[in-house]
Amino acid sequence: HFCCLTFFSTHDYDLVVIGGGSGGLACSKEAAQLGQKVAVLDYVDPSAKGTKWGLGGTCVNVGCIPKKLMHQAALLGTAVKDAQRYGWQISGTVSHDWATMAEAVQNYVKSLNWGHRVQLQDKKVTYLNLKGTLVDKHTIRGLSKAGKETILTAKNIVLATGGRPKYPSNVPGALEHGITTCSHSDVALECAGFLTGIGLDTTVMVRTIALRGFDQQMAGLVTDHLESYGTRFEWKSVPTRVEKLSSGALKVTWTNTQTGCEHSDTFDSLLWAVGRAPETKALGLDKLGVQISKETGKIIVGPDESSSLPNIYAFGDIGEGRPELTPTAIKAGRLLAHRLAGRSSELMNYDNVRHSGSRPPRVIHSLHLSTAYIPVYHAFYKPLEFTVAQRDSSQCYIKVICERAGHQKILGLHFLGPNAGEVLQGFSLALQCGATYRQLMQTVGIHPTSAEELVKINITKRSGLDPTVTGC
Repeated sequence: HFCCLTFFSTHDYDLVVIGGGSGGLACSKEAAQLGQKVAVLDYVDPSAKGTKWGLGGTCVNVGCIPKKLMHQAALLGTAVKDAQRYGWQISGTVSHDWATMAEAVQNYVKSLNWGHRVQLQDKKVTYLNLKGTLVDKHTIRGLSKAGKETILTAKNIVLATGGRPKYPSNVPGALEHGITTCSHSDVALECAGFLTGIGLDTTVMVRTIALRGFDQQMAGLVTDHLESYGTRFEWKSVPTRVEKLSSGALKVTWTNTQTGCEHSDTFDSLLWAVGRAPETKALGLDKLGVQISKETGKIIVGPDESSSLPNIYAFGDIGEGRPELTPTAIKAGRLLAHRLAGRSSELMNYDNVRHSGSRPPRVIHSLHLSTAYIPVYHAFYKPLEFTVAQRDSSQCYIKVICERAGHQKILGLHFLGPNAGEVLQGFSLALQCGATYRQLMQTVGIHPTSAEELVKINITKRSGLDPTVTGC
């Protein structure tokens, strides 16, 4: 006689992911591919201005994707100017139409929203447009836009809700009259770059320094470049109030912290880029005892993304100490899915994560390191495409930071110039593999490219020699 035993799960799902951004989607799809029964909850509360968006999270809807497309619009404007020096006959007035660009960008974003829904369906992930709150460590309460309640249970719960932009609550009129962007200083400069690039009069107000946490030499080159292209800066300035005039213009008043003097000016729009707050308050974590950082409001997580409750995990922007970067969240989510499915024990390696930011017409890539007593090779170079166009290349700069001993292992690369993100994606693999300065010098360049300048770099800062590249 044979006895057949069937074991039934006591939960509706093996895994429920709350948050349909880059990380949450990657985790849910990967887990489903590994045989897990998965649901993903995603719900976007409208912004203070009533703006809402679809599946895909910050990066897809209000972050990296629309930002780069608008950055491309600015690059095309510069290319039109360059084209005439290259022989293109352009007649009539060349101007930019914001509405056309905005519609095109929004249409593309909507196509991504739909694509994510199709992918979830294809991979057998249940998508629920519900706002999720934890009832206990295995139970989620989902609330629809209409107020209908759905209860789900799961063996494991993953929190990937990311963050939302902050307003300066101490500035009267900030919420009523301002709009927000998805992050802080780096995104502020990116926005300023493409706004200036499409011909808009743009001013950046900086409380202390630009690009805090980045190499400040590189940061200075970025702001120098922006200023040279027409972006105005108000340094050491703190806004104190915002008023809407009868004309519809916004009067912004600020104080210069160095002089103590008060200043004001009028603007058509006001964009706050003062950071993000993690979306943790509405999750009901305090009732469950999930440990949260008092300073940041983010969930305290272990190396395996686990919270203080064994079956509740968190990663991406919501995790304490984690880089707020889309590719990082995607990689971490996929690795977490493999661990939860019992297929792997590999942890996410957060060391030396590369980061780039777009500021027309170039990009900075930085890895933050102390350069005291270690060799720093550097060069100012001129991209070939800048020559005929007679464009200013004084901020095109490369820095290679190495160990002192042996073959001089490369600790970091900084690159400021066109296509830096594309250039350093490849070099980041080399760094991950432990590349040395000697190996860099043995690498044959691809001519004639800006990337080639990296394999020719030979002047150290300590030498005091002029690092300007003058030929092959």
